[in-house]
Amino acid sequence: MQGRVVLITGGSAGIGRATAELLAREGARVAVAARGQAGLDETVTVLEGLGAEAVGFAGDLAAPGVPEAAVAATVERFGQLDALVANVGFAVSRKLADVTDADWEACFQGNLMSHIRATSAALPHLRQSDQARVVLVSSTAGKRPSGGMPDYSVMKAALLSYSKLVSDQEAKNGVLVNAVCPGPTHTPTWLADGGLADQNKGEGTREDALAKAGAGRPIGRMAEPGEIADVIALLCSARSSYVTGSAWGVDGGTVPVII
Repeated sequence: MQGRVVLITGGSAGIGRATAELLAREGARVAVAARGQAGLDETVTVLEGLGAEAVGFAGDLAAPGVPEAAVAATVERFGQLDALVANVGFAVSRKLADVTDADWEACFQGNLMSHIRATSAALPHLRQSDQARVVLVSSTAGKRPSGGMPDYSVMKAALLSYSKLVSDQEAKNGVLVNAVCPGPTHTPTWLADGGLADQNKGEGTREDALAKAGAGRPIGRMAEPGEIADVIALLCSARSSYVTGSAWGVDGGTVPVII
């Protein structure tokens, strides 16, 4: 990834942050976009400490125009774009009957449209690269719907469909597009106050909820962000030169399907 320019949305924490750090170590120039300025500033400082050129872009990536602005700012800063890692997302534990129209709309904007807008804005620049990559971070819930996260599951499934559609259309332009489907991972989505661990603890503790989530994987534990980042980095690299249109399950064996 030496000298390559990568934009990571949702890049200041969790999987996005781990990916940014790994790609920085691999020689990439990294732009990270996220809502919180403090988290962005900290991330950029860490990336620069790893010897990388780095820049942060603050904005609500679920809002129209913001992903496009992040792409524009990246290209303005570095003069090119070689890879997009679209990692924005959130999940709320609730029953299907309890999902309101407002919930569906918020999930649609945050978990699907943020990726579509970033990808659409990035493609004209990526077509000019000789190592163009898009990695869309979906979820195991996109392959096997979760009854406890119904709106999230639907949007992540739609993201897989979008990934395949764009990969088919952009292969002739040299842009390789893949999705990554993590299982439960030790990120703020689970670990933050009020996150999925708290939402699913019932009468127990958040530690009980985390242990149960890990025990539900054949591998017997939750993932660490760096384990997801390793696969994302591979898909951004020259070593993935014959990989497009795939949905990589990085889930500890969670989804029991062959394809």
